[in-house]
Order: sequence, then structure tokens, then C-alpha cells
Amino acid sequence: MTAIVWFRRDLRLADNPALLAGHAHANNIVPVFIYAPHEEAPWEPGAASNWWLHHSLAALQRELAARGSKLVIRRGDSLSVLQELITETGADAVFWNRLYEPAIIARDKMLKVALKADGLVAESFNAALINEPWTIQTDAGAPYKVFTPYWRKARRVLPEIAVTAAPAAIASTPVALESLDISALDLLPTLAWAEGFADVWTPGEAGGLERLDTFVASVLQDYAEGRNHPGRVANSKLSPHLHFGEVSPRQVAVAVLQATAESAALDTSAEKYLAEIGWREFAHNLLYYFPETTEQPLYTKFHSFPWRDSNNADYRAWSAGSTGIPFIDAGMRELWQTGWMHNRVRMVVASFLTKNQMVSWREGASWFWDTLVDADLASNTLGWQWAAGCGADAAPFFRIFNPVRQGERFDTEGIYVRQWCPELSALTTKQLQQPWTVSAEQLGAVGVILGENYPEPVIDLAQSRKDALEAYALMRELG
Repeated sequence: MTAIVWFRRDLRLADNPALLAGHAHANNIVPVFIYAPHEEAPWEPGAASNWWLHHSLAALQRELAARGSKLVIRRGDSLSVLQELITETGADAVFWNRLYEPAIIARDKMLKVALKADGLVAESFNAALINEPWTIQTDAGAPYKVFTPYWRKARRVLPEIAVTAAPAAIASTPVALESLDISALDLLPTLAWAEGFADVWTPGEAGGLERLDTFVASVLQDYAEGRNHPGRVANSKLSPHLHFGEVSPRQVAVAVLQATAESAALDTSAEKYLAEIGWREFAHNLLYYFPETTEQPLYTKFHSFPWRDSNNADYRAWSAGSTGIPFIDAGMRELWQTGWMHNRVRMVVASFLTKNQMVSWREGASWFWDTLVDADLASNTLGWQWAAGCGADAAPFFRIFNPVRQGERFDTEGIYVRQWCPELSALTTKQLQQPWTVSAEQLGAVGVILGENYPEPVIDLAQSRKDALEAYALMRELG
């Protein structure tokens, strides 16, 4: 018997329930990846995600080849491609792992009905989450909108989870099948902006597991405190590996729990990190129940908020990392050069855009979507609505991060700003976060000329905060 295992964003062999189901059902497996970004519209993967996907598919090819199998790559409508493969191979079953974005849910429901109508076995599984959205609800059967009670309930299942190993061998179908070369998908950028990504990332299952091992062994112990400081090596950077399913959240949770079992000193940091995994789950829970939030605020009063048009010089300065506010610029440059940004800095740059510049969270979400290697629709939506004050468990609108204070508090030695804004590196740590307060003579003495080799601030932080609060008050007054 032959089964098709349809890989999507589960690009791993270990802890992959669809692959296990294929093995249990048939003695021949056809692993397939179908490139169909149009089926995810209007949120087709962005440029940074495509860079990652190219390299992750190459890694999956190598892992399958080492086990005697071959990844079939095709493009087109998913149902049509699957039906073609069924005809070519005589497969009687298709297995895949579930995703939770609105467009993909609708596509998969249609596809499952069509395959079953053709007499096929068509089954899907949970590989992307620890708790699927419908398994964690309030006592009244409603979805949670606040993280703390959600996580209190979801956290209880962690001791019960287990993971499965990758199969030692995968028997391929004897039929020769046509497959596209990965390069034919045109996933890599034509411009050289992503050249630095390879210095930071190793896409693929092996890279994800290595990063997980390194995190648990040498970074986790400092996570509770260190995670807030972007100049430290204190984050797991597992988010893109989780998004593309190169490691599963179950694998991550099990590794962290095993480490705490061996060392009670890790308990505080472990719980902080597991809560971040929980935040990812919470985001998917919200997207499942409130799919409109990719475009609309969860709290509808924000429909009337007077957002500025993003077609302005201030927004362009924000996206280019040239606002003249060093902590903001450092974050946006880190994003552009590595495809990733430290989580605390994400909150600060999002607050700056939506509150100081009063540009809609949708514009920020769109920019992140195209430039993040870990661009995840659920987490991106929740994060931006949280920062703007219009989403679930959101920071109040009047909580406006001051990027100078944030830099002084969490980049105390200026390591982060100096790394990404090297033109300011000769400034003292006291001067570094707000160079516009330093005299031109002092700046010139270390080679800094505002407006020439580093920009003047595009906005007055105090006045823009006042303007944002006035706009929020007017919105509330008008209802």
C-alpha cells in the first residue's frame, strides 16, 4: 500500500504524527511538498520566510535521502497536485498535519471532503501546537481573551506530553515521480539584502535541534532575567524553527522540563520560557476564534482611531532604521540584517510606530510579515494588536514605551545600540541613547554629525506621546 505524506510547515521527521500515520498505514511513503502560496492569500509568505523555506526544504531533502526516501516538490493547487500524485502512485491515503490560519483551515476542510469523496483515507493531525484551540476554553466554553487564565489551564498538560523519534528508514514508492528543483520555486531574493542571514541561522531540523540543545545547556539558566536585555545571548531564537515545524513545541517543552528535573536552579527561568511557548499557543487560540483580527482590531472601538497614513517620511525612517532614536534604529537594523528582532525591542519599536508616530498596527504587521524569518500570522497579529492597545490582553494604549528609558534600562552598557548603530559607538554610554541632547562640539569630537552620518530625531518623544493620548481620549469620548 502507498500513502502520501503532505509536508507543509512541519519540515521535520521526528515527532511528526502525519509521517507516523503514513508508516502505520502503508509500506510505501510519498513525501510531498506543494508550493501554493496563493492558497494563503492575503497572507502569502513574505520574502524573509521564503529565504528560510528554501533552505529548510533543502535540509528536509537531505534528511529524507539519508533514510532512503525522496521529497517530491510540486507547485499548483494543492488538491489538483494531490489528485495527480494519487493517480501516479496508486496511493489510497493522504496524511498531513494541521495549520490554523483562516485561509488554510478553509482550504483543508474542502480538500479533506474532496479526497474522502474519492474514496481516499484523508486524515490530519496536531503537530504544531501542544494544545489545539478547541481544547482550552473557559468553564463556560468560551475562548480565553486574557493570557494568564489561559496559560494556567494549558500549563497543566505539560507533564503529560511525549515526543516520538524520527523513523530510521522510509520506504519510497518504486514509481519514478517528477519533482521540481527547489530553485524553480524562486524563493531566494534577487537582491543581496538577505546575505547576512546565513551567518545567523541554520534552517532545518538539525539546525533547530542543535539550537534547542544549546539553549537548554547554556542559555536557559539566565533566561528569566537575561531575556529582557537585547545585548545578551539570552534568547532561544527557536521561533523560526517552530514556525516551520523543524522542531515541535512538544520537543521544546520536554527538553526544558527534563533540564529542570535535573537542576532545580532552572525552575524560574524554565517557567518564564514555557510561558513564552504558551504565548505562542495563545496567539493561535485567538486567531482560530477571531480570524478577523488579521485585518481588524479585536476591540472594535479602535475602528475610529485616527491613524496616520503610512505614506510619509516618518514611517519610511522607521522601516529603514533611521529615526534618529538609537534604540529604535538598532532594532529595525537588526531585523533587516538578520530577519529577526529581540522580543523586548519588538515591543518598543511597535509602540513607537503605533503611538509616537500613530501609524496603524496593520502597517507594522505587514512590514514584520515581509522581513521576519519567524513571521507567524497568529503571533504577528497578537503582538501588534497588543502593542497598539487594541487586542487581547493588550497593554493599555496609555502605556507608551519610552525608547530612551528602555535603552537605558535594558541596554545598560550600550552593547546592542553599538552593534547595530556603529556610527554612534564612540559616544559614552550616557550619551548613546539620546545623542540629540549632546552638544555638537562633543558629538563632532567623536565623529558624529547629526543630520549627516546619523539622523536627527524624526519626532519629539514627549510631544508625540501627548498627541497620542489626546487622540485616544477623543476616540473614547466619541465612543
